[in-house]
Amino acid sequence: MNDENGSRDPTHDLSGAERPATERESPPGDHLNPFEAVNYQFDRAARRIDLPDYLQVALKTPYREVMVEIPIRAREGFRTYHGYRVQHENARGPMKGGLRYHPSVDLDEVRALASLMTWKTAVVDIPFGGAKGGIACDPTQLSRGELERLTRAFVQRIHSFIGPTTDIPAPDVNTNEQTMAWILDEYSKFHGFTPAVVTGKPLELGGSAGRASATGRGVALLAERAAADIGIDIRGATVAIQGFGNVGSWCAHFLAAMGARVVAVSDVRGAVFRGDGLDIEYLRREAGPDRSVVEVGAGETIRNADLLALDVDILIPAALGNVLTGRNVGDVRARMIVEGANAPITPAADLELEERGIPVIPDILANAGGVTVSYFEWVQNLQQFRWPADRVDDELRRTLLGAYETLRASVVEHRISYRLAAYILAIRRVADAIALRGQD
Repeated sequence: MNDENGSRDPTHDLSGAERPATERESPPGDHLNPFEAVNYQFDRAARRIDLPDYLQVALKTPYREVMVEIPIRAREGFRTYHGYRVQHENARGPMKGGLRYHPSVDLDEVRALASLMTWKTAVVDIPFGGAKGGIACDPTQLSRGELERLTRAFVQRIHSFIGPTTDIPAPDVNTNEQTMAWILDEYSKFHGFTPAVVTGKPLELGGSAGRASATGRGVALLAERAAADIGIDIRGATVAIQGFGNVGSWCAHFLAAMGARVVAVSDVRGAVFRGDGLDIEYLRREAGPDRSVVEVGAGETIRNADLLALDVDILIPAALGNVLTGRNVGDVRARMIVEGANAPITPAADLELEERGIPVIPDILANAGGVTVSYFEWVQNLQQFRWPADRVDDELRRTLLGAYETLRASVVEHRISYRLAAYILAIRRVADAIALRGQD
C-alpha cells in the first residue's frame, strides 16, 4: 500500500511481512561477525516463541568443531592451510553442508554457515541437521594437482568425523563435482566404496540428475511464486542478479525461460547491464572462471554497487555474504529481494528492509534447492536406485513451494517477515525433535 508520494507504508505492505509500529526494533549495527549475525536472527525468533533458555543455549552451540592443519607440496615448496568442519546439530538426522575454498574462510564463518544449514534443512523439512566446512585458500592460485592434494589431505584428517549417517559434505563456493569425487575416493580408501558420503558428485559416481542446477532452479521457483503474491508477474519482471557462478547463472537461465527480463548480472570483476534484458544463454556460453561477464560484450559495464541499487522488480544477491549492509541498504530500489547466497544481508540492513516494506525471501528457504536435491541424491545412493530427472525436478518443486506456502501463511497471519517466520518454523521443528528424542 503506497502513500501519496509512492513510498510504501511498512505496516500495510502487500507482503504482509511488517510488524506493528509498537514492535519496531533497534538495528544491531554491522559490527557482528557472521556467527553473531545468525544468532541475532535466531534470538529474535526464540524470543517470539518463548523458547526455554536451556534450548536457546543448546541450539546455538555447535555439536562439534574440527580444525586441522593441512601441509601440502606446492610449486614453491610446502605450504600449510587451515581447514574447518563445524557440525552444528543432528537431532533431525545426519548433518549436512557444503565445503568451500576461499581466502576468507575462518571458524566464525563456518560456524555461521553450519547453523544456517540446521535451519535450512528444517524449513524445507528434510531429515538432516546442519554442518559446514571450508579451507582458507585461494583456489585460483592453485593448480589442479595442488587442489586435489589439498582435498585428499583434508579428508585424511576428518574422515573419522564424516559419513553417510554422520555428516555429508557437498559443493559450495569454489568447489564442485570434481572436488566431491576426490572426497569420495579418499574416504573410500578408509571405509570402502561409499557414494553416500558426499552429494553433488558426478553422475558416473552416483550423483543425481538436476543437482548442479538445483540451487539456481529453487531460487527462480521461489522468486516466481513470491513475486506473484506482491503483484509482480514474472513474465516481463525486471531482475538483477549479483553473482554469475553456479547459482546465479542457473537462476538467470530459469528466470529468463519464465519470461523475466534479467537486466544485470555480475561477477568479481564487475557487472553488466542492458535495460531491455541480457542474452543470458550467450553469457552462460561466453563467461566463466577465466572470462568475466564484463569481457564478453553483453551490455554496459557498471559497478557491483550500482547493480545492487538498480530500480528493478527483483534483486537476487547470489554471491557471498554481507553485500547489503546498514551503509548501502538505503540505495536498494528493488520491490523484492530473494537471497541466492548465504547471509547476503546483515541484520541491520534486514531490519531496514522490513521497515521499508520490501519483502525478503531468506536464504534458509530461497537457496535450499541445493540441499533438497542433495537429500534426493543421498536417498538414491542408499537405495542404489537412480531417479529420472523429471522426478527430481517435480520433487524439488513440491518441497520448496510447500515450504513457501507454510511460511506465507505465517507471514500473513502474524504480520511478520519471511525470515522471522522461517526461523520460528525451523527452531520449533528442531526443538520438537530434541524433545522427542529425550535429549536434555
